[in-house]
Amino acid sequence: MSRVAFVAPLLLLAGACGDDTKTPRATPSAAPVGSAASAPISESASAPPGDPAARAAGTVAKLSDEDLAGQVLMPYAYGGSATRVDAGSAAGNQQLAGVATPAEMIAKYRLGGLILVSFTQNDPTGGTNPTSNVENPKQVRELTDGLQAAARQLPAAAPLMIGTDQEYGIVTRITEGVTALPSALAAGAAGKPELTEAAWHAAGEELAAMGITVDFAPVADTLGTAGSAVIGSRSFGSDPKANATQVAAAVRGLQGAGVSAALKHFPGHGHTSGDSHDELPVIKQSASAWRTRDLPPFQAGVQAGAGVVMSGHLDLQAVDKGVAATFSHKVMTDVLRGQLKFTGVAITDAMNMAPARKWPAGEAAVRALNAGNDMLLMPPDIGAARDGILAGLKSGSLKRARLVEAVTRILTLKFRTAATPQPGLEVVGSEQHVRAVSALDAASVTVLRGRCSGPLVSGPVTVTAPSSRGLARSTLVKALQDQGVTVQAAGGQEIRLVGYGDKPVDLSPDAAMTVMMDLPGILAYAKSPTLVATYSSSQLSLTALAAVIAGKAKAPGKSPIAVAGLPRSACVK
Repeated sequence: MSRVAFVAPLLLLAGACGDDTKTPRATPSAAPVGSAASAPISESASAPPGDPAARAAGTVAKLSDEDLAGQVLMPYAYGGSATRVDAGSAAGNQQLAGVATPAEMIAKYRLGGLILVSFTQNDPTGGTNPTSNVENPKQVRELTDGLQAAARQLPAAAPLMIGTDQEYGIVTRITEGVTALPSALAAGAAGKPELTEAAWHAAGEELAAMGITVDFAPVADTLGTAGSAVIGSRSFGSDPKANATQVAAAVRGLQGAGVSAALKHFPGHGHTSGDSHDELPVIKQSASAWRTRDLPPFQAGVQAGAGVVMSGHLDLQAVDKGVAATFSHKVMTDVLRGQLKFTGVAITDAMNMAPARKWPAGEAAVRALNAGNDMLLMPPDIGAARDGILAGLKSGSLKRARLVEAVTRILTLKFRTAATPQPGLEVVGSEQHVRAVSALDAASVTVLRGRCSGPLVSGPVTVTAPSSRGLARSTLVKALQDQGVTVQAAGGQEIRLVGYGDKPVDLSPDAAMTVMMDLPGILAYAKSPTLVATYSSSQLSLTALAAVIAGKAKAPGKSPIAVAGLPRSACVK
């Protein structure tokens, strides 16, 4: 099916999403939908009493092989509602799973999880997201309520693990109505873990309110000297020690709000030149260099209590040459479990990416589980993946004890997460969250060349940008006007905005100021007397920028990566 066919407007649930009081996770007000092969064998999936690990072990002991196989699968689905979808979405689900709706998919395959996706043209991860099923907080809450209602009817009666890639910056699935954090690189520029933790706690509360139980963030990859095009500003920077403090802060923030953090992309995607969506990138560092450069942020995230680690489709030659980490027992078990002492859920990166499609879906599923992964993200063929697991159990190529171990970890995490009361939707976009995120944005603004006090440009200004940056341009114009700066359509001191994917040709040679809203490397080619980096094009980032341009705020940030010919900051030592 073509991608275009499924990006049509999606039907929303007609019912209300419940009141705004705090309720236990995974206890939606929507009526149960779907059916399962047998009745639930454990109590309701409300906030679980007692020890989550003990309850998980008791539940797993009663599950059939089919139930166990379903619990390790986390596919995507078409449609913005659990039970009512348009014709295009129904066709997509039929091709993917042989059913029409997401709720029917959960019932048929007894799924343990589902990932919410969104396709955008400028997203480096967009190739694995062939549809969009998120629009705004109310719609997402209604969708997740319906998905949880379906999961409650499964034999495990466990909450569904609902994930999404809400990294902020260039990879942000839910954009409308939420408090948008700046990119990870902006947090690295701010260099204040306490601000990072507060901002990610706000993000976690908003995700929890929408029914998201795991966020595939933060990115724990350390950027190498040459960088990594697919990671870029998704990383906190090039200093592994600084990154470690930032990753730990983000984990504490998210999980303090009741959302599991997922470190990615283990064992590190920042020192690669390839894109694992299309090929198997190679990590060529020596074992010593890898342990020094790539491992510290993952170690810090594990020690901070991250519930999930995502395996990358990456060839770590110093440990297991020629084998993608996702399928490497040496990486996922010997290193992650043995050396890092990780006890949570290991989940694969998308199994519909090129390196994972080296084998048929069933064989790939067994290989990933045997390597040490507990959950399989976005299998390209759900039925084939499930059947491959069952065939592996029958043939002995997959030991039942390994599958039981995986499902026990998954259920333990889900029961633990479900014990945190779910916030009401009124927290989304709240003033408190805006203040927390604004503080991080203000701390990240960096002057790499130019004045360090007073207005950065004098007289009226004119804001220009490539045609693809119209929203950022209009956002900055309004923010400048709010700061009392005179903005003209033409003829003023030019402030040129550039961002993700822009190249030197997109710079303006006559600009008085050039602002980079993503990786700052392009500033090495800019001729402007004033060079500024925000690392992000969010509304709050540009609001912070406007205060600096107007001379009403300092620029305390320092670039977390080197820019040729420029200091990390012209104003901060």
